[in-house]
Amino acid sequence: MLAHDWKMNWPPRSFRAISADVWAGLSVGGLLLPEGIAYAAIAGLAPAQGVMAALAGGAGYQLLGRSRLAIVSPTSSSAALLAATIAALGTMPAQRPALAIAMAGLVALVFVALAGLRLGTLSSLISRPVLQGFGFGLAATIIWRQGPTVLGLPGGSGAMGGTPVAVMLIGPLAVAILLLLRRWQWPGPLIVLLGSIAAFPLLPDMARVGLIANRGPALALPALDGEQWFALARAAVPLALILFAESWGTMAGLAGDEGPPQTNRELLALGVANAGAALGGGMPVGAGYSVGNANLAAGARSRMAAVLAVIGLALAVETGAGLLARIPLAVVAAVVIAALIPALDPRPFLRLHRLGRDLPVAITAALGVLMAGVLNGMLIAVGLSVLVVVDRMARSQVAELGRIGSHDFVDRAQHTAAVREPDMLILRPSAPLFFGNADRIMLDVLQRAGRVPMLVLSLEETDDLDSSALDALARLRDRLAARQQRLRLARVHDRVTAVLGRAGLADLASAGCFSVADTVAAIRQVAP
Repeated sequence: MLAHDWKMNWPPRSFRAISADVWAGLSVGGLLLPEGIAYAAIAGLAPAQGVMAALAGGAGYQLLGRSRLAIVSPTSSSAALLAATIAALGTMPAQRPALAIAMAGLVALVFVALAGLRLGTLSSLISRPVLQGFGFGLAATIIWRQGPTVLGLPGGSGAMGGTPVAVMLIGPLAVAILLLLRRWQWPGPLIVLLGSIAAFPLLPDMARVGLIANRGPALALPALDGEQWFALARAAVPLALILFAESWGTMAGLAGDEGPPQTNRELLALGVANAGAALGGGMPVGAGYSVGNANLAAGARSRMAAVLAVIGLALAVETGAGLLARIPLAVVAAVVIAALIPALDPRPFLRLHRLGRDLPVAITAALGVLMAGVLNGMLIAVGLSVLVVVDRMARSQVAELGRIGSHDFVDRAQHTAAVREPDMLILRPSAPLFFGNADRIMLDVLQRAGRVPMLVLSLEETDDLDSSALDALARLRDRLAARQQRLRLARVHDRVTAVLGRAGLADLASAGCFSVADTVAAIRQVAP
């Protein structure tokens, strides 16, 4: 498998593929620099922390990660959530760098723990509508907060008095250029970045990035008290879940014919990336949607493009620190705003409205961020995703099956031609049985059974049973037996058979068949 991954993703196989990766790497490297600076600014950190996170985190991911196009670096969500966490602690600005490093380290531990427990399936707990709503609210919040900076107002305040009109126009002009270059699929952030450096003598006096100094490796634990560590640890788990959901959505969306990588391996790779970001004195990192799609749009063919992007970023910081210091903060804010404007697209919400599915969930997630703040909005989004899954499974329905042809059994409510079996009722729960729905479903089954001599329960949606579902099945069997009725199971998975045997329900386990038709045939053969 590893050899297959290596051949599929590295190295490119032709000169044309190599040149495509070189161009993509340069383009993405040009995006990583302004985004690293901008996302550090969102979190209230020095530019160096964002840039070092992109360098160390991006390099760390390449050690184990296998996504062909994903680029690991600071993301808008991680920056905003980090800013909210730091703000909730009410710390002095001098403590922010240590808090960011500590958060990156804690997020790394969460990722490694999730990988060790093989919980990669957690990526599916946060639904796409929730992520869309969360992303919309997050983008609107960040754009609003970047408003004063993009207008060149002093200190990012809202006071316009005394600010020259020329200064106030530079940021909006940069946003317009970025949007125009995006339509042409050109590397807009790199072009605007170089343009602002070249135009330095012509631009008015305004706030600039300043020198990006290498902070050096953070080899000691940050000097935080117990309360600060506890507050960071409490926010690290939901932040890691949001980062993984965002990263996995990017990886799966960018996967080509080779398919998405293994979730547990990517969890470990993201853990290594965040550990590298912490050691590099950076901030939490993930595979952001915008930079990953920029890599795709630039024509990347393999993981070589991501490696070249990191190398190019390192060379730019090392050799061009003096030039980079000239970048106006208004241009940095423009890059952030232009990158987030697509997240304000209402079309995903309109699609949910047309489908009649999940629109209230997406709107609630967006309002959670806008009204309750980024940190609480994140917790609302994660909790809402879990509640939606549990609620849908808890409200599952029970379908009655009938025969079509010689071997097929289908929902009679959906197929009027399906014929009910004589002296037999065949039912199928529409969701897996678990503690949240087992009692209700078994009560429904018992009521619908009436006085029919034989009840067949198809468990094709259930591949495992918890103790609550086992107890509910046992009670159903006993209550049917008290009414001189028999219970047979159909479509029983191997794990269900095993747990039924361990629970003392061997009679149900041994009587289960792989198909409804086989179950019905077996009943007919033994019937008196």
